[in-house]
Amino acid sequence: MAVSAPLCNFGWKATDFELTDTFGTHKTLESLRGPNGLLLMFICNHCPYVKAIIDRICRDAVEIQAMGIGVAAIMSNDPHAYPEDSFANMQKLSKSLNLPFPYLYDPTQGVARSYGAACTPDFFGFNKDLELQYRGRLDSSGIKPAEPDARRELLDAMRQIAATGQGPTEQIASIGCSIKWRGQ
Repeated sequence: MAVSAPLCNFGWKATDFELTDTFGTHKTLESLRGPNGLLLMFICNHCPYVKAIIDRICRDAVEIQAMGIGVAAIMSNDPHAYPEDSFANMQKLSKSLNLPFPYLYDPTQGVARSYGAACTPDFFGFNKDLELQYRGRLDSSGIKPAEPDARRELLDAMRQIAATGQGPTEQIASIGCSIKWRGQ
């Protein structure tokens, strides 16, 4: 069942965390941020919405990093209920796609809860002061990719954040699979 992320709570401050990436390196909020901000994405391996756009996520991440914005993805699903989302499978995906950003594992689901992550994908775009400025979608893709010339909403928003510190006032919420919480 598709779930939409809530709209942007402008100015909400990113909460600190320490997670391990698929290479075994510990990453913190501070180590991930760039001089112009940070993009955190909650994704997973099994979600058809993520699978439909992972190539676009990678493409846009490279351009966003060139703007001085750090980029990272976090996987918070319960891997016992969804084995495709296991840490070993995260490592395989990261390697096979040569992800251009750290792919972090949230084993306690604490980071997803502290951010209020709702679905995969769920995008959180922060300015240089780590204040939330974007909680929208990548583009008009859904369970299938949008047309190749679709407006790159996330990229445009992050470009605006890098230049002005503020995100667009009009944002369309991301849609995807719900976070797979333990015990559900």
